[in-house]
Amino acid sequence: MGLELQYADGQTPIDENEKEGLKIKSITTQGELDEFEQFNIEKAVEWTIHTNFKPERILTEEFIKDLHKKMFGDVWKWAGQFRRSDKNMGVSWMQIEIELKKLLDDTKYWIEKNTFSPEENAIRFKHRIVAIHCFPNGNGRHSRLIADIIMESIFGQEIFSWHQSNMVKAGDIRKKYITALRKADNGEIKPLIEFAKNRKANQ
Repeated sequence: MGLELQYADGQTPIDENEKEGLKIKSITTQGELDEFEQFNIEKAVEWTIHTNFKPERILTEEFIKDLHKKMFGDVWKWAGQFRRSDKNMGVSWMQIEIELKKLLDDTKYWIEKNTFSPEENAIRFKHRIVAIHCFPNGNGRHSRLIADIIMESIFGQEIFSWHQSNMVKAGDIRKKYITALRKADNGEIKPLIEFAKNRKANQ
């Protein structure tokens, strides 16, 4: 029996080639996959808590890839590798490195010039990297963790609460998150900042 997946609104379907990259062949359902991925992500979060990142290291392609590999490397062979196919969202896979370099350069400029508050800086980065969609899967969770790392390691501020939810399951919180993302797509970044700061976790 192969891996059967259901996708919530805003999630990127994995193609058949990418499914072949599943390391744990006993996983056959979305629930099992979510569980193994969450366990892997918790290990990655532990790593971020116990590692002192230099700001100049965070805003590099190498770090973007390393973080994704730490988050998903126990589950997927392609963790930490940029996607090699086009998806229902994101830039063409051939444009990923170019667009990511632009984002990294823009973010360094924002920090240097104090263009935005730390919160807005981190959330603008998070929103743009999701729009690029660097990886076959896990882009939302990766972007939220990197926003937290930017807040803590670059600005020395508290991480976001994200409604105390990983937003994997469909529900009211995920709906609010997708709505805030779509507003950000239209240039309205404040709802996404407010969502990130909110501590309520009631479904």
